[in-house]
Amino acid sequence: MIDRLDRELSFQRTALNARAYRQELLASNIANADTPHYKARDLDFRAALAAAQGAREAGGTVALARTQAGHLTGAEEGPWAGALRYRTEFQGAVDGNTVNMDVERAAFAENAIQMEALITFVRGRLRDLGSAIQGQ
Repeated sequence: MIDRLDRELSFQRTALNARAYRQELLASNIANADTPHYKARDLDFRAALAAAQGAREAGGTVALARTQAGHLTGAEEGPWAGALRYRTEFQGAVDGNTVNMDVERAAFAENAIQMEALITFVRGRLRDLGSAIQGQ
């Protein structure tokens, strides 16, 4: 029974994990808005989710692509490291920082709303499964 519930909610769990990691990245960008030479990063959510789902179906984990034998494995970066991207710079800063607070705040708010929508969906799905189990 638990295996079946796990399979039912695996996509939503993966999506929530990716959204949570993206929220951490965006918060880090906002926190480092005044740090010289800090480069803003973001998560390509679609690529990360597709890679995670593909790896899950293949029975493995998401890993960085290694094009040379001397490259580091990147295991300490976490499962989403392969989908990390540096944000494009709209206007250069004198100190080399690429954080644009308007972009970061908008992305943070959008990601929070999408997380809430996913949580609401999971809550409704669990309520439906509970009703089915109780026979109502």
